[in-house]
Amino acid sequence: MSSVRPQVWALADINSFYCSAESLFNPAYRGKALVVTSNNDSVIVARSAEAKAIGIKMGEPVFQVKHLQKSHGLVICSSNYELYADMSARFMQTLDDLAPAVMPYSIDEAFMDLSGMSAFMDLAEFGRIVKSRVARDTGLPICVGISSTLTLAKLANNGAKKYPATKGVVDLTCPARQRRLLRITPVGDIWGIGKKLSARLIDAGIHTGLDLAQANTSWIRSEFSIVVERTVRELNGIACQEIEAVPPTKQQIISSKSFGQPVLELEDMLKAVASYAVRASEKLRGEGQSAGQLTAFLSTSRYGADEQYSNSLTAPLPHATQDTRIIVHSAIELIRKIWRPGLRYNKAGVMLGDFRTPGEEQEDLFAAVSDSVKSEVVMGLLDQINASQGSGLMKFGRSAGSNALWEMKRGNLSPAFTTRWTDLPKAR
Repeated sequence: MSSVRPQVWALADINSFYCSAESLFNPAYRGKALVVTSNNDSVIVARSAEAKAIGIKMGEPVFQVKHLQKSHGLVICSSNYELYADMSARFMQTLDDLAPAVMPYSIDEAFMDLSGMSAFMDLAEFGRIVKSRVARDTGLPICVGISSTLTLAKLANNGAKKYPATKGVVDLTCPARQRRLLRITPVGDIWGIGKKLSARLIDAGIHTGLDLAQANTSWIRSEFSIVVERTVRELNGIACQEIEAVPPTKQQIISSKSFGQPVLELEDMLKAVASYAVRASEKLRGEGQSAGQLTAFLSTSRYGADEQYSNSLTAPLPHATQDTRIIVHSAIELIRKIWRPGLRYNKAGVMLGDFRTPGEEQEDLFAAVSDSVKSEVVMGLLDQINASQGSGLMKFGRSAGSNALWEMKRGNLSPAFTTRWTDLPKAR
């Protein structure tokens, strides 16, 4: 008898995450058409079910839906990344408390390895427990899909979202149930099948998920790709994809944003770039890495009648470091070299590269032995204070303060309810 236990995956996914997070702390938003906008409040990046029902499309420009505020009570919120990141962390922690192994897939969804669990617990019941516990601990609504491969778990999750009778949980480990759901699922709704690929498959006579599952794998591979072939195999219960429990170390870190309005003065540009360098340094320390190379870049808009200019400059850092002070100083020096006065800049940023593990790189023979230790202590204290008292409490010189010229436009920004003391909800 084989001792290999059958693989079982569950996918927990927050329903309309950004909108749910906004409604969680603003009860008046619940049941209303609500959208969340992108950087600079330009396009729609998230929609509540009610917003979808009145025809608002993903990626639609904000100015085209503003009239719906009066006619349909539409609520428009700016992206609150601090709130979403914190609520995502709470969601992931709850899953960690319940499941044997959790593999985050995106900010609002994670796979859980449930292999072997069916021997002592009903899988659908476990899904209901997860749904209930996440609601209790975070207030966020989720759906849970369970099956034998990642693609089928994604299919189960879609079914849990689409069909109210499921009450948000679908166990799709039974092959007969898999076939029934595949039969009523458009091929474009299968994980990994985008709009263009869907059109090609439909032209080839493949209209549903079941059509795709029953397609000849050799033909699929020759006419489409090995990636689509793997999807076919996954739909038939053959695992071909994996989710890494520990994400691989990044090879580079980029911190960049488009400005709320054009930047004309060098001092404003340096302040913006300094703030991006600070953020990149924080991410670098979060990865447990040091950087040996820095790139700084800036550009004007590619559109309009203004003169167009784009430039970047890369230079090695004095030594591999994760010290914000060194990275900010180097970024400012590079921007000074590529700055051209008299232009209307709309974007800038920094990129860190040449990563090394601290303590493993060759030390500078002429540097004081205690320099790296002092740097590590200072940066550690900085991160600790900002983490405990709110991100950005302690800042570096030029990056401190606020400048509406270059900061993102977020005119409908909700408070950072969970990460900033001054924004904590108050009892009335």
